[in-house]
Amino acid sequence: MAWQWLMAEFLQVPAVTRAYTAACVLTTAAVVWRLVTNFLFFGPLGFSFFFNMLFVFRYCRMLEEGSFRGRTADFVFMFLFGGVLMTLLGLLGSLFFLGQALTVMLVYVWSRRNPQVRVNFFGLLTFQAPFLPWALMGFSLLLGNSILVDLLGIAVGHIYYFLEDVFPNQPGGKRLLLTPSFLKLLLDAPQEDPNYLPLPEEEPGPLQQ
Repeated sequence: MAWQWLMAEFLQVPAVTRAYTAACVLTTAAVVWRLVTNFLFFGPLGFSFFFNMLFVFRYCRMLEEGSFRGRTADFVFMFLFGGVLMTLLGLLGSLFFLGQALTVMLVYVWSRRNPQVRVNFFGLLTFQAPFLPWALMGFSLLLGNSILVDLLGIAVGHIYYFLEDVFPNQPGGKRLLLTPSFLKLLLDAPQEDPNYLPLPEEEPGPLQQ
């Protein structure tokens, strides 16, 4: 059945992308209006909602399977950092539903980490990945939506990208965004101790009788 095939495909997606996409769909269907869940609300079911879900699913997944592969805690921390900063800046601009801004942030970070990738925008335009967030903003303008939310997502995405990817590589720079240890313990697989010496019976070799 189509439903079983869809569920099987969905379960193959990495954990954070799966959880976030499912939360967005469930929250929009239930029309939950709360401060924390404002990142999960994309308006009523319609073209704009499915458009955003497409980009959430695609670029969240590519980030999780790409530059954040094996770094689930760092990926979740990016969500937390972006969410807190967007909430603070959103309050200044009276922006209360920030799901689209978080989507644009994900797209922005992915695009800056994959600058050589060429993107086909709905078969209409083809351009380098760093132009994609701006194309999304232009599309929002065509739909009659406010571009302030898109600009917020671009701004926060750039701040994260600069602090995580640019500043640490500058002379005298260092990483300022440090994922809390409890998130690493909770979400990341434990790393092997490089000083661990296996017992003789754990060494690879011919089977002992």
